[in-house]
Amino acid sequence: MEHLPVEVIGNILSRLKAARDVVIASATCKKWREAWRNHLHTLSFNSDDWSVYHDLTTSRLEILITQTIFQTTSLQCLSILMDDVDEFSAAPVIAWLMYTRDTLRQLHYNVRTTPIVNIIEKCSRQKLEVLALAYNSVTGVEPSYEKFPCLKSLSLSYVSISAWDLSLLLTACPKLQNLALINPDIAMSDAQATMELNSPSLKDIYVEAVSLDKFILEADSIENLHLKDCTLELFELIGKGSLRVLKIDDVSVLHLDIGDNTENLQIVDVSSFTIMWPKFYNMISKSSNLKRLRLWGVVFDDEDGVVDLETVSSCFPQLSHLSLSYDLKDVCGLQGSSHLENVVVLELGWTIISELFSDWVAGFLERCPNLKKLVIFGVVSEAKSHEECRVLASFTSSIVWLMRKYLHVEVQFDYE
Repeated sequence: MEHLPVEVIGNILSRLKAARDVVIASATCKKWREAWRNHLHTLSFNSDDWSVYHDLTTSRLEILITQTIFQTTSLQCLSILMDDVDEFSAAPVIAWLMYTRDTLRQLHYNVRTTPIVNIIEKCSRQKLEVLALAYNSVTGVEPSYEKFPCLKSLSLSYVSISAWDLSLLLTACPKLQNLALINPDIAMSDAQATMELNSPSLKDIYVEAVSLDKFILEADSIENLHLKDCTLELFELIGKGSLRVLKIDDVSVLHLDIGDNTENLQIVDVSSFTIMWPKFYNMISKSSNLKRLRLWGVVFDDEDGVVDLETVSSCFPQLSHLSLSYDLKDVCGLQGSSHLENVVVLELGWTIISELFSDWVAGFLERCPNLKKLVIFGVVSEAKSHEECRVLASFTSSIVWLMRKYLHVEVQFDYE
């Protein structure tokens, strides 16, 4: 061990991450203390790492973090995630940011400050590549001054910010690739009814718990779009056909538009969502490279909502992974003779089981001649009536009999 280069020891200490573990390990010998001071690049203060954090007063915790950080000289990744702390004083927070700003590449921070610290301003014009900010406020963004020339990933959770400042912030990040907005408090001005975001470099966006009238995203390079638990009147994506993954989970939106250029879509995952199938189908019908299609807990808002397997087979010839819930039994037609030749994984499930579920499964097995894996998802209530037990037993018997015809197919059951 004594022959290890001090830089390697610095990498070993950095892999520990948790500040308490790093401090203890650095006491091994003089060489390890040197590595701690000059070659440590990752340090984390997380309330889940050490129970003693919960017993310390806020001022004592501030002193502990300050003393620890100030013993290092080359931190690149700093994480301060203290869920039990209501707020830090502004002075120590500013000291941490100013001390590390020349070397810092990643910052994860989730504690409020009093008075409010403009963390965006403190971190700008440096080499920061990842910024994950929670429970703070962002105001008065000046893109001409507060630039993030190297920032690739930005996460804002429970952050107060105006739609205008958010737009300006993205303008200040010319290399941004990943954006996460989780339950932000977005302020809209009286003259601004629409939140418009523009990022030519953005590839991945995750939006959770956002309520807006109109949300327009212009992103020429977008590849992954994930909306979750959102309430929107209108969502419009303006791009150049680079979208590959579309996920919509428990979203209420009256008008959804992802553009006409959907040729590169490979994954469509829709759950707990009310849609007009003809309109939604028209959006994705050109996705001839689609490999995964998941419709789970979907409600169709029109009488013409029929997921026809004939159409699915012809429009998505590369489909290899198909997931459907039994809620769709009345709108997922098994008519016709087309087969899903490339489907190798089939996921089927129910929320309320019925006698016809096993017949539904059998119909799909006949349509997937090259199937390798079948996964059955089900919801089983704690208080089961005699009838529910009988139906479940009947289904089990039917599946056992059915799978004797498909011995090459792996079967899994996932009940909740």
